[in-house]
Amino acid sequence: MFASDRGEVTALLVALRQGDGSALDRLFPVVYDELRLLAHRQLRRHRPGDTLNTTALVHEAYLKLTDGEEPGWNDRNHFFAVAATAMRHILVDAARRRSATKRGGGVAALSLDEARVGLAARSAEVIAVDQALHSLGRFDDRLVRTVELRFFAGMSVEETAEVLEVSERTVKRDWRKARAFLYRTLAEGAA
Repeated sequence: MFASDRGEVTALLVALRQGDGSALDRLFPVVYDELRLLAHRQLRRHRPGDTLNTTALVHEAYLKLTDGEEPGWNDRNHFFAVAATAMRHILVDAARRRSATKRGGGVAALSLDEARVGLAARSAEVIAVDQALHSLGRFDDRLVRTVELRFFAGMSVEETAEVLEVSERTVKRDWRKARAFLYRTLAEGAA
């Protein structure tokens, strides 16, 4: 899935959990390319001119991941799953800021397969998806993680299966369930 050495990332995460403060400084260069790939996959859906770029999203996500709290990442897959969630929150926060300045318009139905989420034009939709994900999380957290990895981080079925440590068939089934739930929730909200 990712280019970095699995063992090196996991070893740095273990060292970090054991109190080695320098491990965090050594981790960033090792995971930077993968974080850029995650950010690029998400941002390729945006139109040129959006204020967030790949580098900004990577740096904001990394700052969010390392902001004061003791990191509890179990391994590299867990780290990248948490990174995808952080990117989702950053994008949703940016959409909320934009939406707060616009204040208007209804929310149209959003297809997760064909979505081209532009922060400037579709802030309300990003916020609606986030709210629907919170509702989905009350029923099944793995479905939320699947959406975060597939939709927000742009991972393939194979990559998502690796990060979640489930089969590709399970990811496909979860993806169908999550899309159906979100479609229904978003359609009800738009009505």
